[in-house]
Amino acid sequence: MRASRLISLVLLLQSRETMTAAELARELEVSERTVYRDVEALSAAGVPVYAEQGRNGGYRLVGGYRTRLTGLSREEAEALFLSGLPGPAADMGLADAVAAAELKVLAALPPTLRDAPVRAGGRFHLDAPGWFGESGPPPLLRELARAVWQDEVVRLRYRRDREVTRTVEPYGLVLKNGTWYLVARVGEGHRTYRVDRIAGLEPTGGTFERDEGFDLPGHWAGQAESFLRAMLREEVTVRLSPAGLRALRYAVEPYAARRAREEAGEPDADGWVVTRLPVESPEVAEHELMRLGADVEVLEPPELRARMAGNAARLAALYR
Repeated sequence: MRASRLISLVLLLQSRETMTAAELARELEVSERTVYRDVEALSAAGVPVYAEQGRNGGYRLVGGYRTRLTGLSREEAEALFLSGLPGPAADMGLADAVAAAELKVLAALPPTLRDAPVRAGGRFHLDAPGWFGESGPPPLLRELARAVWQDEVVRLRYRRDREVTRTVEPYGLVLKNGTWYLVARVGEGHRTYRVDRIAGLEPTGGTFERDEGFDLPGHWAGQAESFLRAMLREEVTVRLSPAGLRALRYAVEPYAARRAREEAGEPDADGWVVTRLPVESPEVAEHELMRLGADVEVLEPPELRARMAGNAARLAALYR
């Protein structure tokens, strides 16, 4: 445990140049007294850690000292080659950069660990896209990724019920169940956009000052369900057969399917249930619910019921 912490301390100083005892203690989740003891142990082992006094002081490594990757365990080395997803990286135009980085890491590993990528790749394969998603990345994903990297302010044309234009500061991209989302700052807050609904992207020529305290994973975890609730802002009343209730998760967002199951009433004599289903709009609901065929009946709103009846009539005429 202590050996791992000592390596982490050296790597922190190597990457950040100067850190105070308080900053190191916070990163390593130990007390400042433990940091003092660890620094003494590193100095005794020949690692040139130097303490600078004063207002801007702290610990730093002397003389450009660099550690090699000889401290990695086999488990750590193998996990390193599972940490990235080559498919999504390629979608964003980073395939060459990922390959070059892996090659450099491989060259730095000691000979006993050079088989790490083969062992990891032969045992695990991470397939991020969902089963029923479209193949291939959204058309504007690479341009968005470039704007995220370069902190560029961009103007988006975004499709929902109608097309709107938004000027945004793109903070990050998230891949969720095969669907890419853009998290962007608009005004004083952050909003989420589905990348496949971005119809156009135009750089404004300006850049923005990124809030370094913004935590993309933490923001996504806190906002994902709120985003779905905001997106699925309408409800329809449907009647579902037992087969339709089971298949609902393949036709609509998982959050909407879960809500529908939670709110389902008691089954009738034939096993059908009535429930409320969150939807983005009646137009989107029409296309989603048509996937369930004769295992769903729309009860409300009347306009959607009429459109489903019209679709059913056209199908009946087609197959008559």
